[in-house]
Amino acid sequence: MSNKPFITDNFLLETKYAEELYHQYAKDQPIIDYHNHLPPAQIAADTQFDTISQVWLSGDHYKWRAMRTLGIDEHYITGAASDQEKFEAWGKTVPHTLRNPLYHWTHLELKRYFGIDELLNEKNATSIYQEINNQLQQQENSCRGLLHKMNVNT
Repeated sequence: MSNKPFITDNFLLETKYAEELYHQYAKDQPIIDYHNHLPPAQIAADTQFDTISQVWLSGDHYKWRAMRTLGIDEHYITGAASDQEKFEAWGKTVPHTLRNPLYHWTHLELKRYFGIDELLNEKNATSIYQEINNQLQQQENSCRGLLHKMNVNT
């Protein structure tokens, strides 16, 4: 297995022209975000999340659908399972989303928000969960902080 990260600065840029257009013209443009999965009340309150499950899984019907398709019990999707158990169930699901945008989105967010280059799976879900939760305790990773990090103009 290669040690080369899956997500790089040229991810999905297949030609030198794509790289030039992105890096010289588009990269630093703000994102005008009329749709994301963070509830407006959490953005307004600048919520400081305790766990990545609260940010990533609590309202993401796309992830829920993938988990249900894999046969994950509803207890680990919208049920009473702990946030860690829900994240671990998502970690089990992610490798099965290969060739689906969920796979790319998951790894883009791990890299860009939290600096994690590992491919999320069942074996490393617990350590990734703990690492992200530690980072979420930093003020710059509050709800608005995460949006600001990605240059989102809401």
